[in-house]
Amino acid sequence: MHWLELSIQTPSEYAEPVAHLFARHGDGRVVTEEAGGYNPDEGESAPLNAPVTIRGYLPLDPTTESRRTMIDVGLRLISQIEPLPPMEERVLDSDEWERQEFEPVRVGKTLVVVPSACRWNDDGDRIAIPIEPGLAFGTGHHPTTRMCLTLLEQLLRPGARVLDVGCGSGILSIAAVKLGAAHAMCLDVEADAVESTRRNASVAGVPGALTVAQGSLPDPLAPPGEFDVALANISAKVLIDLAGLLLASLAPDGVLLGSGVMSDRLQEVMNAFTAAGGEAGEEITSGDWVALPVRRSLPARNERSGA
Repeated sequence: MHWLELSIQTPSEYAEPVAHLFARHGDGRVVTEEAGGYNPDEGESAPLNAPVTIRGYLPLDPTTESRRTMIDVGLRLISQIEPLPPMEERVLDSDEWERQEFEPVRVGKTLVVVPSACRWNDDGDRIAIPIEPGLAFGTGHHPTTRMCLTLLEQLLRPGARVLDVGCGSGILSIAAVKLGAAHAMCLDVEADAVESTRRNASVAGVPGALTVAQGSLPDPLAPPGEFDVALANISAKVLIDLAGLLLASLAPDGVLLGSGVMSDRLQEVMNAFTAAGGEAGEEITSGDWVALPVRRSLPARNERSGA
């Protein structure tokens, strides 16, 4: 399979809308590369106004040109407000994608996401989550992934049973197991994601702690009332469509960690979970992205969804 990589460097304040534009027309295949070279553990901050590189990946098929055109139109509109450099393009095959290198990403107080080919100087203070960059979403660079990892670090209890819907690269499930979860059930509708999660679980040394299958809810491998934590780093639309099924998957004291939501759709998402018998906790934000925990306040409806 071949892919068209589109990349552009943007001022940090415009990174979120550009990343959203790439994700919208690239089925979520986007990487946000922020400035490195600083250590937040030492009180260092990211350089002020440091540029951010956004990379999106379009499959080379009959839809490529229309997708690329929509991205180009969006960038031209943004350029009316803030001049942007020309978008760069190159064609990759799957092997070239997987040879790409990404910087380690520190998340929260205890985690660091490390590309498997990267030499990480382990000082013992952080739990390393090795990830092979692949065609599945989730290298730790995108704000939605980082926020999910932050919530997971805060709310996961040892021995928890975890459901990961839209598992992507498997980064969230692997982190959950590394943080003490007993087992994670991983679902994704994309075959690339299933393969990527299995491969990353093996690289991380936790293949036996993850069950990975292609699909979504409802699924017989994810029965209602079974999970202490449900992870759904997907999109506002899918969260709304699956709200009842996601809540129904939880044990009585379970919690859903939802992400992939733009701030302008947060109220829609919260309304859907409230209607399904959920109670949203305090959300966290990064730019225009929002992640939030949701607990069951009433018996959740196990409704079938066409999503």
